[in-house]
Amino acid sequence: MSKGLIRRRGLLVVFSSPSGAGKTTITRRLVERDPALALSISVTTRPPRPGEIDGRDYRFITRRRFDEMVAQGELLEHALVFGNYYGTPHRPIDEALAAGHDIVGDLDWQGTQQLVSKVREDVVAVFVLPPSFAALEQRLRARAQDADPVVASRMAKSIEEMSHWSEYDYVIVNETIDDAVTQAHAIVTAERLRRTRQTGLADFVEGLRAG
Repeated sequence: MSKGLIRRRGLLVVFSSPSGAGKTTITRRLVERDPALALSISVTTRPPRPGEIDGRDYRFITRRRFDEMVAQGELLEHALVFGNYYGTPHRPIDEALAAGHDIVGDLDWQGTQQLVSKVREDVVAVFVLPPSFAALEQRLRARAQDADPVVASRMAKSIEEMSHWSEYDYVIVNETIDDAVTQAHAIVTAERLRRTRQTGLADFVEGLRAG
């Protein structure tokens, strides 16, 4: 058995950040860079933003369907964020990790806390910080997707969100998106080599010892 064929449990890499700091862009670019990564598709009750596609960016569902999923235990985590509900479906994540596939997604700090409480050994939590508060505001306004009152609300909440950075395994300061993606990929590479994830390592070593 070659080293590349050692059995390994998959990992779930979760990025959090204040709104506009870059978590969604980083996850998308990371998947483009590494074909072995798959994007976690969350469900949400909010309407699609311009350019978003159902089933690619999110699964857009009704509040009634969301409540059903919560009641039936179909979500690994769920949270209310800026008046809309978000959640991570349980089954596709479980199946992917058991098969040795790696999943990447972006969540707010509430959702990440829930994931960590349920599947800590599978989760790699990364917090993304903006280089400055002014840069964060500029990025939010540059998106031109939200009205001024919404931007103001997001900025106010960012201060509270940033206080959770110390709860994460890694922290990236998003000076430029290219550097942030490179750092994120380095984290993924290192976590894939973590001894406890390589479930076939004992058999591989025994094979080496046996010659």
